[in-house]
Amino acid sequence: MLNDFYKQFKSGTDIRGVASESVKGQNVNLTDDVVAAMADGFVLWLSDKVGKKPSELKISVGRDSRISGPHLMDITSKRFENCGAQVICCGLASTPSMFMTTVDLGCDGALQLTASHHPFNRNGLKFFTREGGLEGSDIEKILQYAQDDMHPEVCEGGKITETDYMSQYAQRLCDKIKKEVNADDYDHPLKGFKIAVDAGNGAGGFYADKVLKVLGADTSGSRYLEPDGTFPNHIPNPEDATAMASICEAVKESGSDLGVIFDTDVDRGGAVDSKGNEINRNRLVAVAAAIALEGNDGGTIVTDSITSSGLKDFIENTLGGKHYRYRRGYKNVIDKAVELNAKGINCPLAIETSGHAAMRENYFLDDGAYLCTKIIIKAAQLRKQGKELDELTAALKEPVESREIRFKITEKDFRACGERIIDELTKYAQAKDGWQVADDNREGIRVSFNKENGDGWFLLRLSVHDPIMPLNIESDSKGGVDIIYGKLYEFLKTTSGLELK
Repeated sequence: MLNDFYKQFKSGTDIRGVASESVKGQNVNLTDDVVAAMADGFVLWLSDKVGKKPSELKISVGRDSRISGPHLMDITSKRFENCGAQVICCGLASTPSMFMTTVDLGCDGALQLTASHHPFNRNGLKFFTREGGLEGSDIEKILQYAQDDMHPEVCEGGKITETDYMSQYAQRLCDKIKKEVNADDYDHPLKGFKIAVDAGNGAGGFYADKVLKVLGADTSGSRYLEPDGTFPNHIPNPEDATAMASICEAVKESGSDLGVIFDTDVDRGGAVDSKGNEINRNRLVAVAAAIALEGNDGGTIVTDSITSSGLKDFIENTLGGKHYRYRRGYKNVIDKAVELNAKGINCPLAIETSGHAAMRENYFLDDGAYLCTKIIIKAAQLRKQGKELDELTAALKEPVESREIRFKITEKDFRACGERIIDELTKYAQAKDGWQVADDNREGIRVSFNKENGDGWFLLRLSVHDPIMPLNIESDSKGGVDIIYGKLYEFLKTTSGLELK
C-alpha cells in the first residue's frame, strides 16, 4: 500500500508533482532521486507487462515545454539506459505523438513528461504501451516499486538515440488532410485558407509550421507558437476563458477562416469559426460527433456527464446517433467506448467536454491535433460545397444560462460523504413533484425541470480526485439557473459535510 509521500503523486492515470522551485510555499517533491525511482518502477512494470527483460525493452521519451522538462528527460533517459534498454529521445513532443511511437517506432513503452494545463512549476510522468495509456492501478504499481526501493539490474548495452519523431508525426497528419480533402492541388489542400493557431507556448506550435503551412494555409494570425515553459501569455488550456478569448481575438483580428487552440501537451484541442465563435465544450462535442457519425449511421457517442440536454437532442434527433452519458475523466470515457465496441456496439467517438476527444479510427487516442485536423478537413470539404463550418451544428440548441459551483467537502472521508449526499438527494428528488431524475445518468444525480420550474437541469457529482462536489446547472430560460439552484438549496441546507456558497 502506498504511503502518504508516494500517494501524493498519483493523479488519476498520471503521476504529477512539483518539479521546480518557482512558487513560494510549493517545495519540489519530484526530486532527482524520486523521478529516478519512478523511471525504474516503470521499467519493472513494463518488463512484466510485455514479457521482456529490461535489457530487451525499447522505450521512447518526450516532454512538453515546461522549464523542468529537459532535466527530467535527462534523468529518466539515463535510468532507462542504465538497465540496458534502447531509449528513443524525442525532445519537445506532444503527448499523443509519444503513444504513436509505439505504433510507428515499435517502442514497447513510452514516457511523456507533462503536467497538462497545470501551473508551470509542476510536471509529471505519463506512460503508454501499444494498448494505450495506463490505468490508475498500473500507476499505483509503478509508485509501489519506487516506494519499495526496487530497481532493475544494471546492464550494459543500453543506448540513447535522439530522434525527430514530431516531423514524422506531423507528416502523418499532412497525408491525412491531403487524402481526405482531395483537392485539385493535392499537395496544397489548404491553399486559400487562413488558419490561426494558439499554442499557448506549449508543444503545439509544430501544427502551424509542420502541418498547416506545408499544406498551403496562411497562418500569419497565429499566436504563442514558440515553446516557453513559463507560459507568459496565458494558461495553455482550451477550457480557460482567457485562453479561448485569445484565439477568438486572433481569428477576428487576422480575418482567419478558422482558429485552433491546444493545451500544453496537445492531447486536447478547441477551435473557433470564422465569425469568432467558440467551437468548445458542447459545440466541440457536436462537431466531433457529426464528423464521427459519417459512415457510422446510428453509432453511439460516449461523453462525460455534464453535457447539455441540447447536445443529446442534436446527437440523437439531428444526427441519428445515440448518446451515452458517462462519468467525468477522459480515461473513463475512452475505456467505456472501448468496452462498448468490444460488445459489438458501434461507437466511433469518446469525448469529454474538456476537449479530450478520442476516435476509434485513431486508436482511441485523445489527440487534440488529430481532432483539429478532422475539423479542418471537414471545413475544407464544406467549402467545396459553398458551406461554412458553423452550418454543421446549426441545429444544436445551446442553453441560455449555465453555471458551475464547486462545493468543498468538509469531512475527512470525502468520498463517503459525497456518496451519502448523492444518495440522500436522490431519495429527496424522487419524492418531489416536478423533479425528473434522469434514467440515463451514470455519475452523481441529474435532475430536469419543466419550463415553469426553471426550464433546465442540474447535475451534482463527486469530483474524480478531489474533496469537491461540482454542481452544474443549465437553463433554456433567462433566470432559470437561479430558480433551479433555489430549489436545490432547500435540500443542501438540510444536509451536512458541504461548505455552502
